[in-house]
Amino acid sequence: MVSSANTRSIPLFIASLSSSLSGTFSLGIGGSIPNYKNIMELPFTCILGLTLLLSISPSSHAQIANAPAFSPTPAPAPAPDFVNLTDLLSVAGPFNTFLSYLESTKVIETFQNQANNTEEGITLFVPKDGAFTSQKKPSLSNLTDDQLKSLCLFHALPHYYTLADFKNLSNMSPVSTFAGGEYNVNFTDITGTVHLSSGWTNTKVSSSVHSTDPVAVYQIDKVLLPEAIFGTDIPPTPAPAPAPDISPAADSPTGGSEAGSSATASKPSSSPKLSSSWSHLVLAASSGLLVVLL
Repeated sequence: MVSSANTRSIPLFIASLSSSLSGTFSLGIGGSIPNYKNIMELPFTCILGLTLLLSISPSSHAQIANAPAFSPTPAPAPAPDFVNLTDLLSVAGPFNTFLSYLESTKVIETFQNQANNTEEGITLFVPKDGAFTSQKKPSLSNLTDDQLKSLCLFHALPHYYTLADFKNLSNMSPVSTFAGGEYNVNFTDITGTVHLSSGWTNTKVSSSVHSTDPVAVYQIDKVLLPEAIFGTDIPPTPAPAPAPDISPAADSPTGGSEAGSSATASKPSSSPKLSSSWSHLVLAASSGLLVVLL
């Protein structure tokens, strides 16, 4: 392909060639007919320009006229949809009590930033409203603002996990929560059901509310109580009430009377023996009287 610089120099070559040939190839009056010697005496630049003109093809002109096409820059990948945790927890659930704690402690803002502005995502374990109403001891009303904030952070992991991921987490227990430090949770996968233990609390994931990267929200049946707040003096879990013993059926009065009457009936009577003794005595007396009379 001929560059634009070469294209611009073509008229110069043509002008030089015309100037050189004006005297050599003059055919006017008094002119001379060119011969081989005249042609050989042509300047080198004229010969080079003639060669260049002959080498330019129509396709070359087309390539010079058309500017090179550049491939378009690929469009950036669309950003993931913004997840509003407040709207999500308001619609799902009932999670009103937990949401009120998140808003009063400003933890909802921390979770919102983790969900939408990081590559790790977030996993939330949300107790339903009934879990708070059934929570008697220890009471959450005695917690300080910092303890309540740590309790809320204790219900989240700073990474997005699907239900299938918890099988691997059960081998890594205990797992650090969003609260960090000593706020750890143990996971156990039992035939596909995820169980959580915080020392004070033993619960399970009862349903999956939302599970789309980068946010996962799972419902749990109890409030997670961390040992870092309530201590390690965990009251023992009450043993299940023993099943009532089934005592053998008592003898009925009728049966007792029947047994007594049977015993009485089977007991030999003393009256036949007494009558037999009297008969022998009478017989002996009668025999003695008879001997006396004889």
